[in-house]
Amino acid sequence: VAAQVARDLAGQFDLIHAHDWLTYYAGIAAKRVSGKPLVVHMHATEFDRSGEHVNPQVYEIERAGMTEADRVIAVSNLTRNIVIEKYGIPASKVVTVHNAVRFSAKQAQSQERGVSDKIVTFLGRITYQKGPDYFVEAAAKVLRKTRNVRFVMAGSGDMLKPTLPGDMLKHIVRRVAKLGIADRFHFTGFLKGDEVQRMFALSDVYVMPSVSEPFGISPLEAMRPNVPVIISKQSGVAEVLDYAIKVDYWDVDALADAIYGLVEYPALAEMATEKGLGEVTNLKWENAAGEVANVYRSLL
Repeated sequence: VAAQVARDLAGQFDLIHAHDWLTYYAGIAAKRVSGKPLVVHMHATEFDRSGEHVNPQVYEIERAGMTEADRVIAVSNLTRNIVIEKYGIPASKVVTVHNAVRFSAKQAQSQERGVSDKIVTFLGRITYQKGPDYFVEAAAKVLRKTRNVRFVMAGSGDMLKPTLPGDMLKHIVRRVAKLGIADRFHFTGFLKGDEVQRMFALSDVYVMPSVSEPFGISPLEAMRPNVPVIISKQSGVAEVLDYAIKVDYWDVDALADAIYGLVEYPALAEMATEKGLGEVTNLKWENAAGEVANVYRSLL
């Protein structure tokens, strides 16, 4: 279909831009028919989604698309390094364009809270890639020091591993029960739209402990309503934020210490929110779009 479209529109376009592996073969087909340059955009690699247990078919599609492309755009230097090292793509044709964030025109409304406890939030797919199990282990460590904290896991479940039965959400629920912290741990299920904004408005700390995160926009969304954030060093967004607290995803002691510091020391949280808001306000999609346009110009 992509090849036919490229034939029908011959002479009416200058360049082909394909996003992630689902469209790479279509982009290749259009390029071969038209002879126009191909840009592929890597938002997440199979290594991000599956760790080292990659789907060989998906990997091959990703490799083929990036090999055939005239330029590869990666959403972070983290992703760029994976593209170069894991797929063998020449560094000279891989360009980093960091993501940004678009904020709603309406300000998030303050939410009435039914508890006086501090609220620490994880928001995302409950899957291996997002590191929810590290969030649970850190929560247990924090609750040994103070009980005036509640932890919220907002998101829906996902497969634990492609080769194992069961899902990560059930695993997490069982672990919370075994650790004896169920009275301080809440599961909201999947949130969307205004529900996400209400959750941020209720939060005192936002945590993104991803094992591998090509970029990660949710910390930027949390920083807008003045929520201090803790992110893993293994995330692309860590490259553009100076005022987020950064820890290795596997270091649950450091993660617990960071959470405890933000909930117990108001001055630390205030500094993080004040500086973070100024930082995130400057991350605009218009700037990212300008960088993509420069990639186009370099090929025309």
